[in-house]
Amino acid sequence: MRIVHVILSRGFAGSERSTAESCNAQCAEHEVLLVVRRSHASRSGRSILEHVDARVRVAIVPDRWFTRRRLARELAAFVPDVVHAHLRRATRLVARIGPAAATIATLHLNVNGPHFLELDGLICNALWQQREIPASYRGLVFKLENSLTPHRRLAPAEVAALRRELGAGPGEFLIGGVGRLARSKGWDTLIAAFERARLPNARLAILGEGRERRRLARLAGPRVLLAGFRRNVKDYYQAFDLFVCPSRREPLPRVVLEALDAGVPVVASTAEGCRELLERYPGDLFPVEDERALASLLARHAAQPAGRRAVDLSAHDVTAVNRSIVAAYRAVIAHRAARAAPAAAAAGAAATGGG
Repeated sequence: MRIVHVILSRGFAGSERSTAESCNAQCAEHEVLLVVRRSHASRSGRSILEHVDARVRVAIVPDRWFTRRRLARELAAFVPDVVHAHLRRATRLVARIGPAAATIATLHLNVNGPHFLELDGLICNALWQQREIPASYRGLVFKLENSLTPHRRLAPAEVAALRRELGAGPGEFLIGGVGRLARSKGWDTLIAAFERARLPNARLAILGEGRERRRLARLAGPRVLLAGFRRNVKDYYQAFDLFVCPSRREPLPRVVLEALDAGVPVVASTAEGCRELLERYPGDLFPVEDERALASLLARHAAQPAGRRAVDLSAHDVTAVNRSIVAAYRAVIAHRAARAAPAAAAAGAAATGGG
């Protein structure tokens, strides 16, 4: 199969990691092209291209001017069987181009534009996303798991070094968070809850970058570290005593899966995706933006640390998830062909004067 992935974002967060994992899993058996924008790297240099297998072909299109024209040219040259769009802008451009190939999009967020409903298929990672798709949508809808690549287990000396790097001394309770420094991620709620809890022997470290950094720095006390971007971010989960995902909005948080993979206890807000995950896996929930409730949970975990726990995340194994994605591709290809057949037959009859 000839597969094109299109993602026109910057940096390397959850959506980009998911896209890279799909490309890397598929290129072993299929021809894969990844289309990105020229400024695909973030200000700190993070880019999806750092994480893509060398067997994946890459095409770069302009950021703003003539992007659709260049993307259409790349699709025409590659002649794909299926085009897989990621995030809103890529989906909008693919819908406007209307390629001859079957088209599908992953809902990394939700159906946040009419162009999603113009594609042949939609992949949902969460049940709440599936429920929001209009009944009038004529394409195919797939509920698939979010993929996860299990991370290696660190030696005790490695974990100790990471904790020292984050300022946690021996015996200190280290609370961690990972993600973009954006308002939607709720870091201000976590910082306020941490300060309210007044834990005597604890520290908070938030790993990530973003436009909220200056505002968050003003809220943070001396025991809060805004640690910035880390290329080996998945190592740090094993250094945390507690992981917190305080998001105001969250489709299905990959960071929670990564924390569970590391065995660290999890606290998360009741945002849609967080709640859906912690209905299946162990963890504690607090109401969105409720810093008092979160402070209470932080205090409870600090007083009675739960320790590491093994969680069965095999449903999210990247190989199994990729098989499901490829099966979805074949389904939308067949669906598109079935929908096109009557129109082709009618056109043929009209051309020959039949009827």
